[in-house]
Amino acid sequence: MLTKEYRVCMPLTVDEYQIGQLYMISKHSSEQSVGGEGVEVLRNEPDTHPQHGVGQVTEKRVYLSSKLPDWMRRFIPRIFYVTETAWNFYPYTITEYSCSFIPKFNIRIETKFQNDNGESDNVFGGSPTPKDNVCFLDILTDPYPEKHYKKSEDLSSWVSAKTGRGPLVDGWRNSSKPIMCSYKKVHCSFEVYGLQTRTEEFIHKAIRDILLVGHRQAVAWLDDWHGMSLGDVREYEKHLQEETNNKLKNTENKEAAPRPAFSRSISVTDECSLKKMGVRTAAIPDSATSSSSSKSSSCSSMEVSSKGRLNSTPE
Repeated sequence: MLTKEYRVCMPLTVDEYQIGQLYMISKHSSEQSVGGEGVEVLRNEPDTHPQHGVGQVTEKRVYLSSKLPDWMRRFIPRIFYVTETAWNFYPYTITEYSCSFIPKFNIRIETKFQNDNGESDNVFGGSPTPKDNVCFLDILTDPYPEKHYKKSEDLSSWVSAKTGRGPLVDGWRNSSKPIMCSYKKVHCSFEVYGLQTRTEEFIHKAIRDILLVGHRQAVAWLDDWHGMSLGDVREYEKHLQEETNNKLKNTENKEAAPRPAFSRSISVTDECSLKKMGVRTAAIPDSATSSSSSKSSSCSSMEVSSKGRLNSTPE
């Protein structure tokens, strides 16, 4: 398991960001839901926690096959999603990601929001995060994927007409008023021999990019959501969730007849890797050798002649 703590500051107050966070997540999810991929909301309902009080729980499916690197796509179905479950007891939240196809995959993100510039240590209690694993992210200067850049979201030229804040300049984290920090403790686990380190590092890189883009957008869109009540933003959230779900459904209806989610022959190497992930694989007969006598096989040893070799045909 690889654990890191990310700290992302914004020129907002914690009370303001309760509205801004909901607005940003809804709008960002809608923008990213194109081409049959994106976010499908399964439930969004009130919840109560014995320690943190009244809040909200949401469950989503995040379809992202095309966003994965080629080396990772070799081990997943053509249609792939992760399940996101989030408990929002603002200013404390918990978000978990899981995948039924890969039982040994798990991400857990704890978040606390505080009115400071990110210099508070051990805000989560318990064992503090080692200093080498604490990452400060600067929404003004830190690089992120170029495809997400928009001039209107460039905080070096951004000015809020409603609040008079902006633009941000070098050193803004130590001089901006107001100032708040989003503290995020991210636990990432992918316990598969030979893939663990590479996959966990890829996931943390993806999370870093998402945090930079999302927090930057929350600030850049300040004039869109500032002045909204919690009821207003919940209505906006509901409207965009319905719109986003319809986008995904309409795309599915336009596609050709669906193929099986996992419709390729499996090589010996793939089958071994899948079993290490905890995935059960069905036996796939080889028509070229179906008339010959059956041969026993396992992950550790398989007798296959050169002519009857199983082929992998990744899509």
